Amino acid sequence: MAERKPSQAWMRLAGLGLELAASIAGGALLGWWIDRQLGTAPRALVALAAVGIVGGMYNLIRTALAAARELERGKSGRGPGAGS
Repeated sequence: MAERKPSQAWMRLAGLGLELAASIAGGALLGWWIDRQLGTAPRALVALAAVGIVGGMYNLIRTALAAARELERGKSGRGPGAGS
């Protein structure tokens, strides 16, 4: 079972990269569609791509901080219910 942990961590990181790319692409595609419907050249495309970047980076940083806390907890040898 110990061999599966690095592979799970790798898959989690790969998933984060895909989520970041998908949020940017999704925002850009939605902005492109809105621009085509309303005839507002690149305004919605740029705005929604920026929203996708901010949202994707927020999710990436949030998950990375949670993983770092989990790693630190594992290194210290204390579980969530361990005393001081």
